[in-house]
Amino acid sequence: MIIGITGSFGSGKTTVAKMFAKLGAYAIDADKIYHSLIRPGKSCYKKIVRYFGKGILGRTGQIDKQKLGKIVFKDKAKLKTLNRLTHPEVIKEIKKIIKAGKGKVIVIEAPLLIESGFYKQVDKVILVANDREEQVKRVREDRGLAAKETFKRIRMQMPFKKKLAFADFIIDNSGSKLDTLNQVTEIWKQRGV
Repeated sequence: MIIGITGSFGSGKTTVAKMFAKLGAYAIDADKIYHSLIRPGKSCYKKIVRYFGKGILGRTGQIDKQKLGKIVFKDKAKLKTLNRLTHPEVIKEIKKIIKAGKGKVIVIEAPLLIESGFYKQVDKVILVANDREEQVKRVREDRGLAAKETFKRIRMQMPFKKKLAFADFIIDNSGSKLDTLNQVTEIWKQRGV
């Protein structure tokens, strides 16, 4: 069984994926795969630098994610281009992991699961939700982004209400970790895994 976990920026997708992993699922983090593919010499690196220019590079030649983020989170067309350059490669890597049969249940944490069309490749979609204030707080703590920058990134993603139409399950992550774990456990039991 393949379960896709998605949600807005800072909603707690990683927390939920880790909880499923503790229950026995094999967890795949699409963001980590993306970051591995944009390293110098990797498949997406050349495409991104060719399109966005060397101004996005740091001193050691790696892609500076903050510089790239400032460009793409200001302009939806540039964000779409970045996604077009990277999504096929990320999806290819995820499919390799799935094919390797790492477990009976695989959870894929992917912020753009729906936007990329990859939701069609999973058996169930879980949408993680929480309130905006909590999202901003998490992003500030985890990534050091200011509230204004966080809101800008949230607005660039598909609205939560549109994502609802694709969800088989919704996890409300605005309460305690125990509340979230109880919801994860209930889904785990319902799926008979």
